[in-house]
Amino acid sequence: MADYYEILGVSRDAKTAAIRKAYFALARDRHPDRVTDPAARARAEVEFTELTAAFNTLSNDKTRAEYDTELLKPQARPPEEQAQQAYEGALAAAKAKDFLKVVELLSVAVHLAPREARYHEALGRNLATNPGWTRKAVEALETAARLAPGSATPHLELARLYLGQGLKIRARRAVEQALKLAPENAEARKIAAEVGASS
Repeated sequence: MADYYEILGVSRDAKTAAIRKAYFALARDRHPDRVTDPAARARAEVEFTELTAAFNTLSNDKTRAEYDTELLKPQARPPEEQAQQAYEGALAAAKAKDFLKVVELLSVAVHLAPREARYHEALGRNLATNPGWTRKAVEALETAARLAPGSATPHLELARLYLGQGLKIRARRAVEQALKLAPENAEARKIAAEVGASS
């Protein structure tokens, strides 16, 4: 929701006269007729329309009261923003060593932003610490690898996970893929030597 007070540059308790004065000053300076460049004129028309909507809303007592009421209501945030907040919460929970909270928050992030590879990668890495969740960890890391085909990290995480499970052939395949993407990665080279992978 646009902040009409901010658009007009007035305080929330501004009187109608101050709102009118601010609008006319801005309208004079930002009128689209003052702009000759077609692209800049199009932008100016959009801004001028928003400026006029702000004035029309705030200069009328009834519409201003309705707008103020709406402005005070909590605004729903986009899923991507909520996913980022869940991810940041997971990082904080990791510092506090609250493993279940980490997995819970990362699962929320993955659900809200299913195309974000780093959320899947973080979820997979954390699930991998619990032997009962190995399959889910593999799924999350494979999804991360698909979503970020140029990143070696999900492959390296898979190699670590497979190696920890004693699955050397799978670990070798994963680490070879990681080395294709990051040939100088020291940890990948170490795992590759351990499982006999070509580097």
